Amino acid sequence: MERLKKYRNLIQQVLKQYAALKPANMPEIENQLIFDEKHDRYQLFSVGWEHGRRVHACIFHLDIINGKIWIQEDNTDRPIAQELMDLGVPKTDIVLAFQDPYVRQHSGFAVA
Repeated sequence: MERLKKYRNLIQQVLKQYAALKPANMPEIENQLIFDEKHDRYQLFSVGWEHGRRVHACIFHLDIINGKIWIQEDNTDRPIAQELMDLGVPKTDIVLAFQDPYVRQHSGFAVA
């Protein structure tokens, strides 16, 4: 239970850091955090308008399933998996869910 609480806090900490980063040239874009601790779902979305076009983009989507962090989506240059490992989460507790299950077995991360 303590590990689950730790993982929830770490995920929220990292997502809050990313949400605080706003491009100065896009004032109409808002970063929205979605934290659902009851179901262990965590997301960061960018929402708004850029040069007359609607923006609604998932930056991160992470779930905690069976005590492991499942990275469902990561649309950044620096993988959130590395951020989590830098904070002490072992590779064996991180699932790169956006990768095909066959590929996962060769990644060094958890398969499921």
